[in-house]
Amino acid sequence: MTARSYVTKIFGKAPVRPIQQHMEKVVLCVCELEPFFKAVVEGDWSRAREIQHAIGSLENEADEIKRDIRLHLPKSVFMPVSRVDLLEMLRIQDMVANKAKDIAGLMVGREMEMPASIADDMIEYASRSIEATRQAGTAINELDELFESGFRGAEVKLVESMIRRLDEIEKHNDQQQVKLRTSLFAIEDDLNPVKVVFLYLVIDWVGHIADLAQRVGSRLEYLLAR
Repeated sequence: MTARSYVTKIFGKAPVRPIQQHMEKVVLCVCELEPFFKAVVEGDWSRAREIQHAIGSLENEADEIKRDIRLHLPKSVFMPVSRVDLLEMLRIQDMVANKAKDIAGLMVGREMEMPASIADDMIEYASRSIEATRQAGTAINELDELFESGFRGAEVKLVESMIRRLDEIEKHNDQQQVKLRTSLFAIEDDLNPVKVVFLYLVIDWVGHIADLAQRVGSRLEYLLAR
């Protein structure tokens, strides 16, 4: 089997399917944060630990795909875009899953209680970051079509509209973060100072997921411009 045919066997006609599969795992990983936060709010630490384990397993599966891609992704001579650009996109996708794993690990490790006055806002805030990740996944799912179209035509406009929607979601997430931080500030004198510090950290990390999802979209937009 020639090197070219081996690459085709692994990646298919458009050598991006594994990158899409990686993003699918990332989305599944982040989506687990929705039931996770609900379990935390309810104080159900047994359930929270089960979900943390699921997040870790999905993140590990994503890492395995990432390693295979790095080993086998063809050189740019076979592709309409740079290998370096695709690997950078993969790196950002990987950071999304890592952040979800970090959030679950920190909150379970410290059994972080969620103040009742901000619990609903926290769940909604996390849901918006999940939505951003899903939207990034939807855009990445078009990557093979972009390759087949040569990054031209109606497919480009479709992906551009997806990226614009992703930007809107991330902007809304930023607004929710401000609201949530303000609400926490209003009650922080009544809470243990150490717990307050870690609550602010979780708020930052959840927002960072949306930021990273937007960066995935920005990287895809960069490929369109190339």
